[in-house]
Amino acid sequence: QVQLVESGGGLVQPGGSLNISCAASGFIFSEAAMSWHRRFPGNQHEEREFVARISSSGLNTYYHRSVRGRFTISRDVAKQTVLLQMTNLVPEDTAVYYCKASGSDHWGQGTQVTVSP
Repeated sequence: QVQLVESGGGLVQPGGSLNISCAASGFIFSEAAMSWHRRFPGNQHEEREFVARISSSGLNTYYHRSVRGRFTISRDVAKQTVLLQMTNLVPEDTAVYYCKASGSDHWGQGTQVTVSP
């Protein structure tokens, strides 16, 4: 059974940095592309917005244009975790962040990131 546990969210000031991680289990982690998505406040009934994706090999990454150059996605196969390093955060990045494995429709509980003075 696919399990995804996001952690590391919190409150950060504009311009600050934050790292969030996703612990994955229940599938062959090394064979799955992993991605981060987010849901903005007040949008509980809308689809999550794509943020970043990393290929199964870790060699290829893709980013939403709004985070390109500020966010970095990486993966640790030994620890079966996916990390999202976020820098130069802005209030518009405030959201609940979720990770997802390719080939699965399962979502974790998410981790809240709030960017505010």
